[in-house]
Amino acid sequence: MVTDIAEQQADRIIEKKGPAVGSALDATGKPGKALEGFMRSAGVTFEHLHKAGEGKAEYFVAHIAKKGERLERYLAEIVTQALKKLPIQKLMRWGASEHQFVRPVHGLIMLHGSRVVAGEVLGLASGNTTLGHRFLSSGEIVVARPEDYAGQLAAGKVIASFAERRDSIAAQLDARANALNARLNPADGLLDEVTALVEWPVIYVGEFEAEYLDVPQECLILTMQQNQKYFPLLENTGPNAGKLLNKFLIVSNMQVDDAQHIIGGNARVVRPRLSDARFFYNQDRKHSLASRLEKLGNVVYHNQLGSVLQRVERLEGLAQKIAVHLGANASLAARAARLAKADLVTDMVGEFPELQGIMGRYYALHDGEDGTVADAVQSHYQPRFAGDALPQGHIACAVALADKLDALVGFFGIGQIPTGDKDPFALRRAALGVLRILMESPLALDLAQLIDDAQAGFAVGVLSKPVADPLLDFMFERLRGLLRESAGQSGGQSGGLRTSSKPYWCNARRGSTGFRPGSTPCASSAPCPRRWRWPQPTSASATS
Repeated sequence: MVTDIAEQQADRIIEKKGPAVGSALDATGKPGKALEGFMRSAGVTFEHLHKAGEGKAEYFVAHIAKKGERLERYLAEIVTQALKKLPIQKLMRWGASEHQFVRPVHGLIMLHGSRVVAGEVLGLASGNTTLGHRFLSSGEIVVARPEDYAGQLAAGKVIASFAERRDSIAAQLDARANALNARLNPADGLLDEVTALVEWPVIYVGEFEAEYLDVPQECLILTMQQNQKYFPLLENTGPNAGKLLNKFLIVSNMQVDDAQHIIGGNARVVRPRLSDARFFYNQDRKHSLASRLEKLGNVVYHNQLGSVLQRVERLEGLAQKIAVHLGANASLAARAARLAKADLVTDMVGEFPELQGIMGRYYALHDGEDGTVADAVQSHYQPRFAGDALPQGHIACAVALADKLDALVGFFGIGQIPTGDKDPFALRRAALGVLRILMESPLALDLAQLIDDAQAGFAVGVLSKPVADPLLDFMFERLRGLLRESAGQSGGQSGGLRTSSKPYWCNARRGSTGFRPGSTPCASSAPCPRRWRWPQPTSASATS
């Protein structure tokens, strides 16, 4: 609903530009053909023309009085254009109509006050009637005024406002979970999706057999949320806090006295989904992760960068080098890197790609791998998004850095550098991940050396473009953003990035081969075009 809309435009004067004065008049000072044509089009006589501009730029203008148009003249077109600008991924047609929208449209209301504004949108003529809930209301609803719309729909068991509907669902979910001494698994995206699917939300509690809890809970949670739009419940307190319960919440569009048929129907539907997850899990455990490596040779990573198996071999060597720099167990780092991508060819990850890394950890532990290796297999994808947790421990950090640096060096080396808002290989996210791991862990590593180590892992001739300098410039641009964001969060202070209560300082060093981060502070007093913050090894104050 839009308020303060006039029924008719105000009358106005339109200024119409005509020909130049110097060429519009003949030798006798009378209007030439061009000026006569202009006067006819403007509907004015010579006496009503005005002049504007100066000198050779002087030209005739006509001031035309235009009566204001009524709302009917524009409203339907405004609505049509607004609908076209909605970010709808897939449109559909319905019936014999050629009109398209996200769902079939059966009615149109356009009111100005209590008056129906005549017009047509998506092939429908405007009116003042609509329908309530398909099963819980009866008859047409006549909307007398725009301000009555939400209340009249609510009486017809439809909550018109998306925000109110979302708040209602969230409140009901929380109340049900609390009544069961449980808590919800965070799922804002699912909450938005379900809000768009129902009109009069009512929450019911469903249940499945406890035997399915033997399957990793991430699998069960994902299949319930993604396939069935259910809200899984977790233990709220005690030693099993956070563990999945064999109960879930259903957001229904039906309010009934006896909901057993709704609850029972949903339980029957979810059971095959959980059975599939259990089947995938049991089948995957019949083969070790190590035995799956050969299959990665048939998976193309990029047509210029080889297969996933070739990438794994690069990760193995790079993670080993990084572990040596960190004084960590190089063999464990190499083992974790070797198994990091093996779960990509498992049935479970094939069905749910979101579980890559997570299932790798479960399968590594099942295979008897070291716990540190299993943890690194899962966390080497981190951070996956802004604010995500970082990998913990030197082994996990080594594999995570290797994974991101290999991608950065590889794609920069074949000229696939992000431009504008296009970043198909998520290189900006990878760069930010490297920076966050180095600064927030913190790890005293030389970024330029890490890039050189990653570049050395590629076969001769694979990388055809310069890498080191363009990639360092790219990394420093990301660093500027990180520091700017950190300064904003700390109240505008730019005295150094504060993470994990550790100060950072500028130790940028300019060399003959270009800008490189060094291991000691730059002694130059000249202004530095770039900043590099590094964990400060002494108690000296941080530098901006």
